[in-house]
Amino acid sequence: GGDEPDGSGKFIATTFRNPVIVDALYDMMDKRDGLIIGICNGFQALIKLGLLPFGKIAPPTSASPTLTFNNISRHVSTIARIRVASNLSPWFNAVKTGDVFSVPVSHGEGRFVAPKNVMEQLIVKGQIATQYVDMNNNATMETPFNPNGSEYAVEGITSADGRILGKMGHSERIGQNLYRNYPGDFDMKIFESGVKYFK
Repeated sequence: GGDEPDGSGKFIATTFRNPVIVDALYDMMDKRDGLIIGICNGFQALIKLGLLPFGKIAPPTSASPTLTFNNISRHVSTIARIRVASNLSPWFNAVKTGDVFSVPVSHGEGRFVAPKNVMEQLIVKGQIATQYVDMNNNATMETPFNPNGSEYAVEGITSADGRILGKMGHSERIGQNLYRNYPGDFDMKIFESGVKYFK
C-alpha cells in the first residue's frame, strides 16, 4: 500500500482485523507473553487497530489518538533527536530514561494527536515512550527538531503494560557506516532489548 492518506497503515490494520489473525495475535500476547513493535507505517496500523494505546483491537472512536499529516504539509526525511521518556517498555530495557539518540525519520503523516484526556492518561501511565528533543535535550514542538509537529513532542508510545510499542522514527535503520557524516548514537538497542526479554 502506498503512502496516500492513511495508506499502508490502513491496509496493515485491515489485514490484522481478519479473525484468524486476531486470534493468533491474542494468543501470542496473552498466552505466550509476546511483544509487538510497529515503526512508521506499523505505528499507524497499531494506532488504527486500537492496540495503541489501549492494548486491544477496537474500532476507532472520538477518544482515539491518531497520526495525521505533518505540520509542514509534505513528506519529511531527516535525522531527529529522540529522547527516551519512559523505560516502562521491555523494548527499552537496555537504555535509560533521558538517553538521547539520533534516529532517521521519513513520513508524510507522523504528527501524533490525541484528545487532552487521553494525552493526560498517557503521561500519567508512562506510555509516552520517546519524544523529539532540541539540542538541550528538551522536548519541543519547534521545527526542525519536531519534524511533524506531534503534540507533546511524542515520537513513540506504548500500551499500558509496555509490551506494544509504536514509534515513527526508523530505529531499525542502523549499521556500520550508514551515518558517517552525522553525529549521535543511532542504536536505541530496541531489538537487543526485545531479544533479552525472552531470555
